[in-house]
Amino acid sequence: MYSDKENVNILTSLLVAHGVTDAVVCPGSRNAPIVHNLVECPNITCHPVTDERSAGFYALGIAQATLLPVAVCVTSGSALLNVLPAVAEAYYQHVPLVVISADRPQQWIDQLDGQTLPQPDALGRFVKHAVSLPLIPPPYAHPHMPTPAPSNPSTSSLHWYCNRMVNEALLACRQGGWGPVHINVPIDEPLYTFTTPHLPEERKVQQVPPGVSELQLISCVEDWAEARRPLVIVGQCSEEKLIAEDFSTIIPHAVVLNEALSIGCGACHFDELLTMGEIPNNMKPDFVLYLGDVLVSKRMRQFLRSLSGVPMWIVSEDGMLHDVTTKVRGVIEGNPGDVLTVIGRELSHRAKHKVKNFIDWWDERLGEIDEKIEAYRAPFSSMSAVSMLAEQLGELPFCYVHAGNSSAVRLANLYVPQYVYCNRGVNGIEGSLSTAAGFSLAVDEPVFCIVGDLSFFYDSNALWNATLRANLRILLLNNGGGGIFEKFEGLKQSAAREAFVMAKHSTSAQGLCQSFGIQYMKATNSIELEQGIGWLTTLHDNPEAENRPLLLEVVTTTENDAKALQGLHESLVKIITP
Repeated sequence: MYSDKENVNILTSLLVAHGVTDAVVCPGSRNAPIVHNLVECPNITCHPVTDERSAGFYALGIAQATLLPVAVCVTSGSALLNVLPAVAEAYYQHVPLVVISADRPQQWIDQLDGQTLPQPDALGRFVKHAVSLPLIPPPYAHPHMPTPAPSNPSTSSLHWYCNRMVNEALLACRQGGWGPVHINVPIDEPLYTFTTPHLPEERKVQQVPPGVSELQLISCVEDWAEARRPLVIVGQCSEEKLIAEDFSTIIPHAVVLNEALSIGCGACHFDELLTMGEIPNNMKPDFVLYLGDVLVSKRMRQFLRSLSGVPMWIVSEDGMLHDVTTKVRGVIEGNPGDVLTVIGRELSHRAKHKVKNFIDWWDERLGEIDEKIEAYRAPFSSMSAVSMLAEQLGELPFCYVHAGNSSAVRLANLYVPQYVYCNRGVNGIEGSLSTAAGFSLAVDEPVFCIVGDLSFFYDSNALWNATLRANLRILLLNNGGGGIFEKFEGLKQSAAREAFVMAKHSTSAQGLCQSFGIQYMKATNSIELEQGIGWLTTLHDNPEAENRPLLLEVVTTTENDAKALQGLHESLVKIITP
């Protein structure tokens, strides 16, 4: 029987899955559940050593001899500090040690309780990766309840979080050369209850190292070849790392969905498709390959997380586990374009099923949405401003497009027909204008920045620069506050909504533009908007023209912007049919 501590059981199961066969264990009470599991597990040989200073070096020697990761398990408090010399030696010798430390619950750290000190980062830079696992509540409301308590989504989320962190640490042990890692395990009382008959079957994340080859990608290719409904989804990725031509070899073998932040050919409107209703089960993917970084679409992230039993692989240039789908089976370290080329070549003679019906269904639905969006004429609003700008961009010989976060990037995803730059790494409002301004200094072509009012005024000092030129063109969407909050019905019940959450204001950019020498126009209706977009997108060869940035301020309201978006959604109904 194993411990009743779920985080300990997840850890034990994944140690076995990742090939840890030896563990050096030290005595203690707080680590007793871990030691019990390691001794109980038939796949792991335990070596008892009382002195933690010596135990670390014992593990080092075993790892040197076996060329496999070796665990060393210590109790809480200063016991962990005593393995530091061995860990430092393992770091510089590139030896795979897995340091496992038991810990007290977080609330008791630094509270004069026994054997408590901050443990998660205690080994500092001498480990390649350090994690501290969550405490997971038991699945039953009371130990003597005959039936399980109702499922708790937070418990399920904690289980995934714990699984992910153990996978991260054990992958890092081998990543970019061997080295030590640290897994800290808080354990609450009672400590000595061993009632679990079997270890859980945990998801083991595979790692495909760099240097892409057919042999290394075989597991991913086999999962894809078995699929009847394969999907490739592309998050934010620079144009240099991934271009439309990279998909040529896989187009016959999958539905490919991308945003304007993904590749240089505009966006697929899958976010709008997911807004319209439930995707039929027979048109949901049974295989997913995720390329690139962040997705703007929250609906797509939720959709991917809702899929059950679907093998999902990610391509990551840094080889790190970014488990946005919560179901990643393997991480492929490499350039996305190179990976697609190799996979496409293998699929040409390995794919077992025809996927045309699946591809056709998605193409038809997305095509219908494209037609609806093109036909929809929004009333004067932020939406109509971005739509009108996008039409004019298609007439220019070449330009770059930057977008601020929140509504600006979502409207750019909806309309802009080319690659869009956006600071989606952490999605902050600061710096969007400064990034576009800096970009404009390094190129001669026009740089268009679509930005909302809060982002603009927050970052307005980006214009306090005498070296800016007329190739910087700014479309300021000023609806008097954080318009994205307009859609949250529950927030309308709060007295803090307008002044404190939406930050309602009546500020204009005109004075700032005058102070900073920025050419300025304002649009408050459709006629002025059409004139302003024409002015903003006109390219002058006249050297006598004032060589300063241009800014068009489109003054709307959050209510009108919300109505325009609602009108589009109403035009899209009934796109999905069972």
